[in-house]
Amino acid sequence: MIKNGKGGGNTKTGLIFEGKTDLSTFLSSQPGYCVNDGIVFYNDEKVARIFKKHSFYKYLKEIGVEWEKIISKKLLPDDSIYVIVNNTLFIIECKYQQVEGSVDEKLQTCDFKKKQYQKLMAPVNIDVEYIYLLSDWFRNSKYKDVLDYIISVRCQYYFEYIPLSKLGLPVPPSNKEE
Repeated sequence: MIKNGKGGGNTKTGLIFEGKTDLSTFLSSQPGYCVNDGIVFYNDEKVARIFKKHSFYKYLKEIGVEWEKIISKKLLPDDSIYVIVNNTLFIIECKYQQVEGSVDEKLQTCDFKKKQYQKLMAPVNIDVEYIYLLSDWFRNSKYKDVLDYIISVRCQYYFEYIPLSKLGLPVPPSNKEE
C-alpha cells in the first residue's frame, strides 16, 4: 500500500481493472456489464463511454468540441472513460517498465496533459481526472519524488489495477469484498 491510500491490496472494492488488458475487454467480462461499440452498459443501463487513442477525437467532434481551436497537438490517451453519473472523463495512461528507460520522464508530464484535457472538456462542462496505471517496477524508492509530484499536481496513480469504484462505476454484488 502506498501513501494516501492509493493502490495496494487493501482497496475495498473487490473488482479491479487489471493492467494487462484494456478497460473495454475487462468490463465486458464482468457480471452485469456489456460494452458495445465503446458504450458501457451495466444491467442494460448506459453508464459510460470508453475511448482509446483517436476515438477520443471522434467523440469530441460528436459533442461539438473543435479540438484544433483549443490545443495545438492531439494527445492520444491509452484508455479513457467518460462516466455519465459523475460527469467525469478519466484519462488512464498505462506505464509498464522492466528496465531503465524513457518512461521515467514521461511520468512528469501529467500536469501539462491533464490541463490540456481540461481545456478540451471545459466547453462541455465535463470534469477531468488523470490517472497512471503503473507496473510494480515503479514501486522502487527511486520513483518516490516523481510519485510525490504526481499527487502534488492533483493527478493520481495506481499499481497494477484501478478500482472501479474510483471511476464511479458500479461494482457487481458478487465481486464485492465480504
